Amino acid sequence: MAKMQSTVTPFPGKPLEITSFHRTELMPILSLYGRMVAAGEWRDYGISSLRDVAIFSVFRHSAENPIYRIEKNPKLARKQGQYSVVAQNGKTLRRGHDLKMVLRVLEQRLIRIVS
Repeated sequence: MAKMQSTVTPFPGKPLEITSFHRTELMPILSLYGRMVAAGEWRDYGISSLRDVAIFSVFRHSAENPIYRIEKNPKLARKQGQYSVVAQNGKTLRRGHDLKMVLRVLEQRLIRIVS
């Protein structure tokens, strides 16, 4: 997948690069989000586009800490993989190069909820 970086110029003369999710990356994330909302597990989300990492945070309630974070860190693309799923306690549940494969760890939790 293509690396999505946009340039923001907060002050003249000093561009700042921001890492963000591409539309092709958001499609499987939002598809999973919709299924989890329909199952009653997730209620809200937030997207953060920072300098080095893009984060899709999932909340059970909007006033809480995120229960999961789906992170994109392009600096790890050649090493462990740029995508990761991090639990509320900070433990990395899965990391990899393919976003759909990384998201399977959360889909397995959906199967347990429904059955």
